[in-house]
Amino acid sequence: MTQDYRKDQDAIERLTPAQYAVTQEAATEPAFRNEFWNNHEEGLYVDIVSGEPLFASVDKYDSRSGWPSFTVPVDPANIVEKADNSYGMRRVEVRSAHGDSHLGHLFDDGPAEAGGLRYCINSAALRFVPLAQLDAAGYGDYRHLFEK
Repeated sequence: MTQDYRKDQDAIERLTPAQYAVTQEAATEPAFRNEFWNNHEEGLYVDIVSGEPLFASVDKYDSRSGWPSFTVPVDPANIVEKADNSYGMRRVEVRSAHGDSHLGHLFDDGPAEAGGLRYCINSAALRFVPLAQLDAAGYGDYRHLFEK
């Protein structure tokens, strides 16, 4: 399945103020007060602006940070890493490759057995597609990620 994922102006106009601030202005939502930090349902997390697939629930873990945390993206080509030296810190910003949405940051304090990375992502940048709805939503090619 080939999709034309891109920054969609119509999608941007439908964003809530919090979603806009996170994805378009690189804001950070509050820890523990966001939609997906404690979501345990199986499914796929996609960019709220472009729809490009970003992370799968099988790679999500409880980092105790208050934000959704993942060990790997579903397709590294959909992720862009940029140096972020704001606020006197050295961090790695994570953006969606096609939608250019600010997603969050990448840290090297993830589970060692899963590669040691933690993609700390803002819920406001994500749309969750439950496993049962993957095919209907056009993400059926990602069903294999959930097969054991």
